[in-house]
Amino acid sequence: MGIPKYPEVPKLTDKQIDEITEIVFWKEIEPRKCDAIFVFGGSHPGNWKKPLEAYQKGLGDCIIATGGSSLSNLRHPEWDNIGFSEAEVIVKNLLENGVPKEVITYETSSMHSIANVTEAKKIFDFTSINSLLFVCKSIATGRQYRTLVKYLPPTIKFIPYPFDTSFDGQTTIKRDNWMLNERNKSLVFGEYLRNIIYGMEGMINAPRKHVAGLEDIVLHHYKSLDES
Repeated sequence: MGIPKYPEVPKLTDKQIDEITEIVFWKEIEPRKCDAIFVFGGSHPGNWKKPLEAYQKGLGDCIIATGGSSLSNLRHPEWDNIGFSEAEVIVKNLLENGVPKEVITYETSSMHSIANVTEAKKIFDFTSINSLLFVCKSIATGRQYRTLVKYLPPTIKFIPYPFDTSFDGQTTIKRDNWMLNERNKSLVFGEYLRNIIYGMEGMINAPRKHVAGLEDIVLHHYKSLDES
């Protein structure tokens, strides 16, 4: 089996919580003007609202939207455009809110975040830019950053522009509160495991260090991934 969405979480120290937060949510960086805005696929209103906000603030001259149909089939209640790819829905909403068609590029083939990037390379010349503002869920910021670094030119500076989400319809998951809710804690711990294990597999850039004391748990899930 693969890495579960809600894995069992061991008792974590304050130091481990801080280190997991840094790996999963990545750095807090002040948004600034970039050459382009990259939108990771997803079926949450934030997937179109956040790049719209960025474009309206002048944080990018063009928008690259990605996303076919998610493998998870998990959609936000407000995402009622079933039958359309994620990118098509994102683009539709951007156009309806005044973003010019000529500044939008999109692909509809990718089924996961790595493919979001590799498929986008087929429709956009990333060697022509020096900076990229990327939009994604805040809980996935670290993994998405490491995906971009793995597959795009090393000359590009990446600036996150994340949005917070709620997976239970009640508690919004943020970098400063995820550890207060057991279900959210499990969700974030699963993201930690993906960052580490996908890095070990060479699927994304590996984090610079692992969290000490969690090695046996990582190894257990790593072996489970190989067996799936």
